[in-house]
Amino acid sequence: MSRPFRFGVNMMTPAAGKEWRAKCRRAEALGYDVILVPDHLGMPAPFPAVVAAAEATERPRVGTFVLNAAFWNPTLLAREVATTDALTGGRLEVGLGTGYVKAEFDAAGVPWGTPGERVSALVAAVEAVDGLSAPPGQAPGPPASPEQAPRPPASPKQAFGPLQRPRPPLLIGGNGDRVLKVVAEHADIAAFTGARAEPGDPNGALTVLTAEALDDRVATYRRLAAARPAPAELNVLVQLVEVTPDRRAAIRPSLTLVPHLTEDEALDLPILLIGTVRQLAEQLRAQRERYGFSYITVLEPAMEAFGPVIEELAGS
Repeated sequence: MSRPFRFGVNMMTPAAGKEWRAKCRRAEALGYDVILVPDHLGMPAPFPAVVAAAEATERPRVGTFVLNAAFWNPTLLAREVATTDALTGGRLEVGLGTGYVKAEFDAAGVPWGTPGERVSALVAAVEAVDGLSAPPGQAPGPPASPEQAPRPPASPKQAFGPLQRPRPPLLIGGNGDRVLKVVAEHADIAAFTGARAEPGDPNGALTVLTAEALDDRVATYRRLAAARPAPAELNVLVQLVEVTPDRRAAIRPSLTLVPHLTEDEALDLPILLIGTVRQLAEQLRAQRERYGFSYITVLEPAMEAFGPVIEELAGS
């Protein structure tokens, strides 16, 4: 049985307090289930931004999409997560990844390292967040689910721990085999980007995966996660939303960005939603059946355009 849809919006544009709160309230009004913040230089700092988002809204959960694990000391990250979950009333979802833009590492004075070293940094961050699941000396419980209700701390020793027990839901993003193994072992939400970073490009240029290549990545994840006691929720990050009566005319200007794809192949990509509202809803239903993607994240520039699609898919 398919999971019901959830929808998130990744807020990328910095704004002062009043404007930020207004944007978040607008996302809530449009029906988004999660308000997210990325971890790129030049964009809002994730933890204060999600606290402000939670204060401005009532219903949506809030989260990071995704933290660059190499930017964070694992122990201090765990403190940020616990405090942020408490301040947001147990509405936090924690997204983690390896980072892919070398220029940002250089600007922050953080060693770029090898792919293996970046995965090791991700594992250290994951283990620190997992360590919030129980007081010292107590074995962690099963992973939290996004729907799990928050529970107040049970004792003064946990007063600065997360409200959600055993810990806030953990989303991990990535497509490589090593990262997918970490996702399979630890994540409550498996996030797929539909693209891979170009090796050696300092700006993190991405090459779009074909729909068939994404089939392979999801199949690899499922194989690695076969022993899980419960399946993870699957997420996809949509890069473009355009509501139009003419899908083919709308995709043609973007074909130069995906020169390895035909027009039909581009229109088949899960990360591009182009067509009428009904066509986009049908596409998302078909992708949920094909890949298992039920948690759909769009970028802030598409927030308004995607709103009618959320309404079309309400309750499904």
